[in-house]
Amino acid sequence: MCTCIYLYTPHRDNIIHFCSYISSISLHLNLVWIWFDSGEMEKKIEPILMIFILGVLSFYVVKAEDPYKYYTWTVTYGTASPLGVPQQVILINGQFPGPTLDIVTNDNIILNLFNKLDQPFLLTWNGIKQRKNSWQDGVLGTNCPIPPNSNFTYKFQPKDQIGGYTYFPSTAMHKAAGGFGAINVYARPRIPVPYAIPAADFNLLIGDWYKANHKGLQQYLDSGRSLTFPDGILVNGQPRTTFSGDQGKTYMFRISNVGLSTSFNFRIQGHKMKLVEVEGSNVVQNIYDSLDVHVGQSASVLVTLDQPAKDYYIVASTRFTRKILTSVSVLHYTNSHTPASGPLPAGPTYHVHWSMQQARTLRWNLTSNAARPNPQGSFHYGTINPTRTIVLTNSAYLINGKKRYAVNGVSYINADTPLKLADYFNIPGVYSTNAIQTFPTNGGPLLATSVMPASLHDFLEIVFQNNENTVQSWHLDGYDFWPVGYGSGRWSEASRKSYNLVDALTRHTVQVYPNSWSVIYVSLDNQGMWNLRSAMWERQYLGQQFYLRVYNPVKSLANEYDIPSNALLCGRAAGRHS
Repeated sequence: MCTCIYLYTPHRDNIIHFCSYISSISLHLNLVWIWFDSGEMEKKIEPILMIFILGVLSFYVVKAEDPYKYYTWTVTYGTASPLGVPQQVILINGQFPGPTLDIVTNDNIILNLFNKLDQPFLLTWNGIKQRKNSWQDGVLGTNCPIPPNSNFTYKFQPKDQIGGYTYFPSTAMHKAAGGFGAINVYARPRIPVPYAIPAADFNLLIGDWYKANHKGLQQYLDSGRSLTFPDGILVNGQPRTTFSGDQGKTYMFRISNVGLSTSFNFRIQGHKMKLVEVEGSNVVQNIYDSLDVHVGQSASVLVTLDQPAKDYYIVASTRFTRKILTSVSVLHYTNSHTPASGPLPAGPTYHVHWSMQQARTLRWNLTSNAARPNPQGSFHYGTINPTRTIVLTNSAYLINGKKRYAVNGVSYINADTPLKLADYFNIPGVYSTNAIQTFPTNGGPLLATSVMPASLHDFLEIVFQNNENTVQSWHLDGYDFWPVGYGSGRWSEASRKSYNLVDALTRHTVQVYPNSWSVIYVSLDNQGMWNLRSAMWERQYLGQQFYLRVYNPVKSLANEYDIPSNALLCGRAAGRHS
């Protein structure tokens, strides 16, 4: 334990500020007040005390650096038959799905990725905020893709984050072939979690799947057509998986929707689920029989094996689809000799209202710690007046005879140069800040590399208006946000009366129900170029996305890190020096 002594001296204010700074960066610092009234005593002790304080600080800085974790991943093609038909999949270190990243809050991740595919490739870290560091976001607006037979080393930190997340390929239609995996960010040992530590964690990467090759799916979209209905649902790359646990113990199920387009409902036969964490937020621990999880979302539940010793069905089935796809796995009690039997546990039918009502029950646990030892609700989002309102409407068009998706009438097209590099090197003409407007317009559809300017420290109200008959799912890189409201029909200013301004959780992906709206509040405290996209990959690929440029004209490393020394340079940035 370190000790900082406050001295009664004419210079005490400086020392107090100095000690306060030390205490603010250390969780293990005792503060002791010693008062000296004697000027002679002050003269003798003050220099010694300052040396002592500096020694404490230097010791702490040496001891305080967060751990480094090093990984080497190689991306290759392989062959698997997840739905009974051999097909090409993407492997990471020979694994499908890829390796799990088990890390701790504030770990420094150094991950060297080798691309052995025949196409350029990138991974994005879904839900990791990349504080001041959009250089590591791994999307085409911030990073040059890694060429075949080349490598790139990601360097990032889950700064002040906990929870379950995922990674996946952001290039082309690679996500349809695999390359995804789980990221588990555990709390530091000194920070208690608001539940008993489970006996073990189970990662469940669940998503719709096609038997077709990812290149064929890409060609299908490039030809101007929509994808057909998926062929099945996989759990951890398989149609059927078994999870084993001891009777009487409690286990955490970390559930993520890694699919391309389809929401699912998750349930376990004969067992209740206690929801404890959603995308980095510890939540009010409600009990659920089943849980809707939309594309790109993650949730963690605790399940106690408190039933008679036998096996039980684990079911994931599609939501809001005419044809219902179902995946059935097994929860196996280790002392069981009886296979699972009986009817599958029934899930909800189409019921949009049921799902919207369930979404409103997901609430922030205001009294719990998260990554830091302070209550999650200490930042009172509901008392802040938004500085700006943005209304975003998704739509589908035929442009030049081909299917395209748009935001406020603008369908995004990738530039030849990452937007972040264009910003850094002052390369004109790469993107447009005038194409997409903050409210829907009556103009016709437009193709553009669209960027919406925003100021650092703005507090935004973003309305997602969905006038289509399908559920939507929206993700914002670089941030978490508060989903404060869901409603049917068209949003209006009167809709604000229904907002939850008390205990809305924070998350990174929000669903928007058919012919409905969802509203988020987001504090723009993370400078950079950030992708706001549909999490439904066909829609993202065909234009339902844009970039939010969060900017402060005063250049400062306190706001944003400089370009990495190993940054790949491509397009109009090729040949320049970082």
